[in-house]
Amino acid sequence: MLLVWKEFTHDPFRPAVTRCTRPWQGGGVTDPVEPQWLTIPDLVEILGISQSRVRRLLEERILVGTRVSGVLKVPASFLLDGEPLTHLRGTIHVLGDAGFDDDEAVQWLTEVEDSLGVAPIDALRAGRKAEVRRVAQALA
Repeated sequence: MLLVWKEFTHDPFRPAVTRCTRPWQGGGVTDPVEPQWLTIPDLVEILGISQSRVRRLLEERILVGTRVSGVLKVPASFLLDGEPLTHLRGTIHVLGDAGFDDDEAVQWLTEVEDSLGVAPIDALRAGRKAEVRRVAQALA
């Protein structure tokens, strides 16, 4: 397994490990793709709702974000057709039950999971909700 160190500014003493694509999975060895991040104002514009409503989506864990360079951001992949991904909320709750905080949940959702073969968020977007939640429950 190839590992790449990626540092998150919110915890410089705990670098995250990102798995690279395996050569036999096609495409050869590549650098991990950084997620596109959306700030609160970006979400207000995309979702067409107020800033307080965006914050409520984060509080109710319909969306989940992490601090990048001190700014709260949400991966763009958590949205589909200008709306929060419908299967994300339940998966976030399963991860919370497994002891994940928001930062850890974002990290797990956006990194390739060996048992899924893709990042869990990509599997959710592909309609593999049950499989993703089964893997998330096994993390507890």
